[in-house]
Amino acid sequence: MFRRWLKFNLVGVLGAVVQLAVLEALTRGLKLQYLWATAMAVETALLHNFIWHEVFTWRGVGLSESLSQRLWRLIRFNLANGMVSLLGNLLLMWLFAGLFKWPYLMANLIAICACALLNFYLSERHIFVSPLERAPK
Repeated sequence: MFRRWLKFNLVGVLGAVVQLAVLEALTRGLKLQYLWATAMAVETALLHNFIWHEVFTWRGVGLSESLSQRLWRLIRFNLANGMVSLLGNLLLMWLFAGLFKWPYLMANLIAICACALLNFYLSERHIFVSPLERAPK
């Protein structure tokens, strides 16, 4: 599990780079309000992370699954990790960038780190599990 945790964090770091780059592009480039831009950046990072978790972190877990089963896993990932990331990021961005007036990229990086532990637990125990592990015992 420790090796998987390291892989999860590597994907998470790459996802954080994606999220911060999208946030920067949307807020500076397109002049979107930071909370709307945060929501879009989080979703972009979620899709990025899901793909990498499928092919790298939990490689082989769902290898024999059908396309519909993999799509269902994407939905579960988006609902679980997505809610933690989206709500956690929006709440913490409102607190740090909005209320405390911290720079939004620094605030977003702190928010990403704060959500990582819960997201790993949800992924390990509820999302990227083999069909045998999901079967009732």
